[in-house]
Amino acid sequence: MRRICFFITALFFISSAVSAEITKSLLSFDDLDGWAEDDHSSALKVFKETCGDLRDETWAPICTVAKSNPNPKLFFETFFQPVMIEDGKPGLFTGYFEPQLKGSLVQTSRYDTPLYTYPKDWPAGQSLPSRQSIENGALDGRELELVWVDDPVAAFFLQIQGSGRVKLTNGRSMRLGYGGANGFPYRSIGQEMVRRGIMENHQVSAQGISKWVKRNPELGRELLWHNPSYVFFRKVDQVPAEKGPLGAMNRSISKMRSVAVDPAFVKLGAPVWIEKGGRKPIHRLMVAQDTGSAIKGAQRADIFYGTGDEAGKEAGTVKDPGRLVVLLPVEAAFKKVASR
Repeated sequence: MRRICFFITALFFISSAVSAEITKSLLSFDDLDGWAEDDHSSALKVFKETCGDLRDETWAPICTVAKSNPNPKLFFETFFQPVMIEDGKPGLFTGYFEPQLKGSLVQTSRYDTPLYTYPKDWPAGQSLPSRQSIENGALDGRELELVWVDDPVAAFFLQIQGSGRVKLTNGRSMRLGYGGANGFPYRSIGQEMVRRGIMENHQVSAQGISKWVKRNPELGRELLWHNPSYVFFRKVDQVPAEKGPLGAMNRSISKMRSVAVDPAFVKLGAPVWIEKGGRKPIHRLMVAQDTGSAIKGAQRADIFYGTGDEAGKEAGTVKDPGRLVVLLPVEAAFKKVASR
């Protein structure tokens, strides 16, 4: 399944600048700040998670070598060339995570917010209902409820993330993956709050929005209806509990080593060197294993921070400058730069 993610970053307003000329330049590993100090073995382990899906003739031999457990740092330096791809827009890094909600397989007074599976039997030619219509009962009686959760605001943000886990009352966990959407365009709640004067642009975050909606339940519900897009889910039984959620390559992604990118500029499965500034700088080799509707541009990336509330708190505060450098097979790197 190609997981279509609606990340935390979709909360932020991202202006649509006029497209600029794409530039590509070759770098050396000495140009990567912090390269020598990174844990290349961790990066190689994550790279191997999806390398087998890169079946073209350029990548296949490299993947074969990767499986032989080579010296990690030497492996990357031998078979790859750093390439800087720019489109005129400054680098922007944000974070996303896998939420964990509390839920029940049956509806109760506490667990009364449903998470739905996609209505495959919806009448042909008829549009699926909007968020407001769904929350007002448009899908009632169709037996589409996968699980009931106790927090409607958390359910909203689960849809933005696109996947998550639900801790059930019987002690078990249910893992959910993206199962489709109602076809309505996504509208940013954060941007709408700024427009209404509820928050300043720099105050917008998942935590800030959640707290405001919970303090103002009636107005908050109406505010969330501003986003008519609605995401459906499916059970994900094939992923072990200790592994991360499925990314766009239908493989588990890894905490602080997987990153979502714009595949128009970065090949999925490619290693990428991240230099993120901000309050908590990151200089680390990651792997492009995911995508997102808000992740657009050559220097745009979303870092996966892991599962649960703490990961969510960390991810929700990230909106930092920096640069992203793609590692491409040596021959492919020179061809890419020559093609500009």
